[in-house]
Amino acid sequence: MTAIAALCGVLIDYFIGEPRRWHPLVGFGHAAIWLEKKYNRSDSARGKWRGLACWSLLVIPPSCALYLLLQELSGLTIFLINCLTVYFVVGLNSLASHGRNVAKKLLLGDTVNARLQLSMMVSRDTNELTDQQIAAGTCESLLENGSDAVFAPIFWFILFGAPGAIFYRFSNTLDAMWGYRSDRYHQFGWAAARIDDLLNWLPARLTVFGYAVSGHFSKAISCSRQQGGLTESPNAGHVMASGAGALEITLGGPATYNGVEHQRPAFGIGPLATAIDIEKSIGLIQRCTVLSLQTVLVIAFFL
Repeated sequence: MTAIAALCGVLIDYFIGEPRRWHPLVGFGHAAIWLEKKYNRSDSARGKWRGLACWSLLVIPPSCALYLLLQELSGLTIFLINCLTVYFVVGLNSLASHGRNVAKKLLLGDTVNARLQLSMMVSRDTNELTDQQIAAGTCESLLENGSDAVFAPIFWFILFGAPGAIFYRFSNTLDAMWGYRSDRYHQFGWAAARIDDLLNWLPARLTVFGYAVSGHFSKAISCSRQQGGLTESPNAGHVMASGAGALEITLGGPATYNGVEHQRPAFGIGPLATAIDIEKSIGLIQRCTVLSLQTVLVIAFFL
């Protein structure tokens, strides 16, 4: 029933999208902001321990509480909770919507609003990006978040049910909020970033293979092997390189964060990304999602 619940949860997300009100992650985000403001002391030598303590307080109790709750329930109720959990932790519809918002503006020649739409997806500076850079940044964000927001939550749900999916999603959210190398978060966000790297290590490698099967296989694998290790992240480079190779386009290159330009390697092989490649990136993620769910259902059938 776990595999069926995963399928149902993804289908609900695909057809309905995120709830506009009362999304659990919104309340979680407010709690994370409050704790960080209260306990983050960037000049404190104990910043890492404070960050780990806050991470533990936010991630572990909800996961354990959900696990204990499920022990008291049975049958249809557990199935419904599992479906809703997958629905809340998977962001397939949201990714496609954000990506298409950027593509629509680019295809209309509205560079200013395309930059604005992209700024909702990435942390880099977008005010001076060209149309090509906007398209590339959108494809990069889609491909990377295909792993973080779709395949990793499904992976942890299949392994450990709803508590595992909640544990992963909350941890990944804290990495997105705290996992920066800035003065403010370098110490406090260290634990969130490292734990997220660990939780995403295997799902990211499975995503590499999924992108390869769903696109140009040999180029995806080759790009991941040759380019994936060129970034500080142990996971993001492999995912983006594989996705770019699967689509036969080139991503990466310099990007500016908080006014400082960072030199990044090129990912993939082929022409530079354009607005048309945004929809192709969405299609790659969707095909990979179908492949993942099919694989899970086949395995569940034979077990």
